[in-house]
Amino acid sequence: MQHSTRRILTTHAGSLPRPKDLLDMLAAKEAGQPVDEAEREKKLPLAVKDVVQKQIELGIDVVDDGEYSKPSFVTYVNERLGGFEIDTAAPRRGPWVGSREEIAFPEFYSALHVGSRSNRMVCTSPVTYKGQAQLQRDLKNLKAALGGSKVEAFVPAISPSNVEEWQRNAYYKTDEDYLYAIGEAMREEYKAIADAGFLLQIDDPRLVSYYLVRPGASIAECRKWANVRVEALNHALRGIPRDRIRHHTCYGINMGPRVHDMEVKHLLDIILKINAGAYSFEAANPRHEHEWKIWGSAKLPKDSVLIPGVISHSTVLVEHPELIAERIARFASLVGKERVIAGSDCGFATFAGSKEVHPSIVWAKLQALTDGAKLASRELWRKGGGKKAGAKRAAAGRRKVRAKK
Repeated sequence: MQHSTRRILTTHAGSLPRPKDLLDMLAAKEAGQPVDEAEREKKLPLAVKDVVQKQIELGIDVVDDGEYSKPSFVTYVNERLGGFEIDTAAPRRGPWVGSREEIAFPEFYSALHVGSRSNRMVCTSPVTYKGQAQLQRDLKNLKAALGGSKVEAFVPAISPSNVEEWQRNAYYKTDEDYLYAIGEAMREEYKAIADAGFLLQIDDPRLVSYYLVRPGASIAECRKWANVRVEALNHALRGIPRDRIRHHTCYGINMGPRVHDMEVKHLLDIILKINAGAYSFEAANPRHEHEWKIWGSAKLPKDSVLIPGVISHSTVLVEHPELIAERIARFASLVGKERVIAGSDCGFATFAGSKEVHPSIVWAKLQALTDGAKLASRELWRKGGGKKAGAKRAAAGRRKVRAKK
């Protein structure tokens, strides 16, 4: 895993807007309509090549395939895990129904959120991994799209706890047995990604959003729940080098009030137990931007990297490069510039066809990300000493605010 040794590197959280022809095919498949799979398989590598090239042209240093083959960051496992069948008892409903947010703002959520198009699944026999063909196709397409470019590449894969939430258990005696069975199956995907020479990104939004969707659970109960899920994840990651793994957690695609998001201070020590070389998290949206200071007292594992979101999926405003540079400098002041990679809060098309952020805005945000990283790099490397320079920039910003007052 690269560090920002010469300048601030850039990346994002994974999911990017799909081209219309692929979207139409994904939508038809999700609706149970016939799809010309041969035509889809012909279009997919071309689309992946285009999106990889687009990221490189924008100046992104650590790229992916946009998750173009997946209907979403989590539902793709419907095709890759055995032991499941369609859960006819599960309603197709929005992810926030019954959450603390929906209870607090019922009119907003009833008007805004609709149910998922994807089928929920239920486990009725031992969990197995059967997605070898789809996975190898994706790895092959990404490798071909990279060609001879020198950029680093990552491949997202869902965490066991998110599968546990998405696919109901009706086979295993305990939740923990079920969780570890999922981990063992997903381990095949994790290991294959790392063995292919890519960085493995574990997508794990449920780790911090569990509190949000379980209104009756206390902070202490959520921490206990999270500890078990982290232990299961680490078990699934065993043997894979830390410096090949990055962990991403967030609060999901929710362009809403967000007043009931769990604060990072309640879970940071547990997150840092994860066997990862980098930690990707939300740091740009107004509900969490102030939390940057907490990372200064965090006990980071040796040589680990922070990937704070410095652009957000929770607003259609395109962040100014100078603001992005200031956000980067804050983290550099805490952990050193070499241990900061500028990222995004979340994916921009976590569910294919998501309309929260228009594709044209996504590309503008990513351009702002790289422009902001260039500004931060000039400042940090010109002055030298990432922590010292970052601290000076942050202090200067505070002085400007006081002067205005």
